[in-house]
Amino acid sequence: MNMNLLVTGGHKIEGTIRPSGNKNAVLPMICVTLLTNEEVTITNVPEISDVEKLCAYFNAIGSRAEWDKEQETLVIKHSETETDLEKAKLPIGIRSAVLLMAPTMRRVGKLLFDTSSKGCTLGLREIDPHLQILQEFGCDLVEKMPYKLDLEGEGTAADVWSDYASVTATETFCMMAVTAHGTSTLTNAASEPHVQEFCLFLQSMGAQIEGIGTSKIEIHGVAHLEGTTFRVPDDHHEVATFLAIGGVTGGILRVETDCVPHMKLILRQMEKLGLQFDIEEDAITVTGWNKTITEPITSEMLQKIEAAPWPYFPADLLPQMIGVAVGCTGNIMFWNKIYEGALAWSSELSNMGAKVHLADPHRLVVFGGNPLRPSTVEAPYIIRVVMALFIAAVQVEGETKIRNADPLKRAHPHFVEKMIAMGAQVEWQED
Repeated sequence: MNMNLLVTGGHKIEGTIRPSGNKNAVLPMICVTLLTNEEVTITNVPEISDVEKLCAYFNAIGSRAEWDKEQETLVIKHSETETDLEKAKLPIGIRSAVLLMAPTMRRVGKLLFDTSSKGCTLGLREIDPHLQILQEFGCDLVEKMPYKLDLEGEGTAADVWSDYASVTATETFCMMAVTAHGTSTLTNAASEPHVQEFCLFLQSMGAQIEGIGTSKIEIHGVAHLEGTTFRVPDDHHEVATFLAIGGVTGGILRVETDCVPHMKLILRQMEKLGLQFDIEEDAITVTGWNKTITEPITSEMLQKIEAAPWPYFPADLLPQMIGVAVGCTGNIMFWNKIYEGALAWSSELSNMGAKVHLADPHRLVVFGGNPLRPSTVEAPYIIRVVMALFIAAVQVEGETKIRNADPLKRAHPHFVEKMIAMGAQVEWQED
């Protein structure tokens, strides 16, 4: 059953809030626990469906995964884990299943994997980089569709140069390398904050990693990983999203967070949209919104926000910025350099009175100064697009219906309840 969001805009959303733990950090942390028999405790765990499904999978194969949602704490122990191939078949239905490939290969020595899992529809995503990394470490691809791989022995270290800086492929490399015999190197590694935190998590388990936060990672394999206790970092995407929501409604909204050091470029891009901030060591407050797109120094140029792999502006925040821009005066281009076709949803904004032009599969121009109106809009299966449509809707007096808003729950736990507590008028509706 699909769920819709009913949003009555025109109300200030303000107050103080803390973001959830980073979804993209916690999922690989959970998956890599397969590499130790010792107990692992993870705190600040966000209440999202992918975590629920991974815990169910672990318990089904004989592991112990105990999740205290109220305390946001997850305790995992794999001492009794099943090693039979059929029983250890990876779960379908979640994109994060790809992150189980490497630890399963290391623990079981074989892998059966179906690629029918459904995550966000942000353009075409390929599994090739993950399979290539597994092969670099000595895995043999026996069959395709479903994929079946074997690994003889412990495997050896590898020297890998990726085609592009993929977050999950970098994490796959790390999970294969930490217990490989010898020193492994990855060139063109992803360096997003959640990748950095994942590497720090591995270090807390005894991994030897150099180059964290750079495009080249070197890992010296160890015999085994140990148990650990580790806190998931705050979600910097949610920090920016909350700030945008408060700003466009005229609210003074303070986000208390541990990821302020990662927000400098993100806030600078948001300031291009007229948002104003007060920055503290452990908090950021949106203090105003003048609704004016800032003019570039080179007056002949169109203002733009470009999204690419970190340390560029994150692609996962581009939709939210588009949601802000439709309420501005002035024109601006948004450029998604990662996902093709990821901006096609923007036509839904026209239903709300926005004037947008999709120049090609990667670039969108928003023409400001057009009055917005409430409407019914259709969300694709993209978490951040649902949020973008919400940001547009809260600016408009009257009721907007966002159809198929279910993906929101995959990354923003208790979002509706949090918004209501800060003054929003929003509710779920069954379709």
